[in-house]
Amino acid sequence: MSSEYTTLRVRVTTRDPDTLRALLRETRPDVGGRVSQAEDGSCTFDAYVGPQEAEALERDGVTVTVVEDATAVGRARQAEVGEGDRFADEDAVPQGFALKVEDA
Repeated sequence: MSSEYTTLRVRVTTRDPDTLRALLRETRPDVGGRVSQAEDGSCTFDAYVGPQEAEALERDGVTVTVVEDATAVGRARQAEVGEGDRFADEDAVPQGFALKVEDA
């Protein structure tokens, strides 16, 4: 199994609640949040799916719009995280069981 994957955040719009129910029954996407219904009866929700799943969601009465590449956003957020324990004293000595790593 490849460690490379892509998760997209997509906005799915269906023409009516019946189309929405049928879509959710058949595809069971990872829904991210609540479903909103417009005055014209159309329903919209966000989902987190792979590229192939996004294509599979599209059908008569359903529109799928890619909002963002959630995997890329997640990796960018992970890059913002520093290393080490910013709350530890500067002269703190590690505690617990571990292997001592020698400087090369």
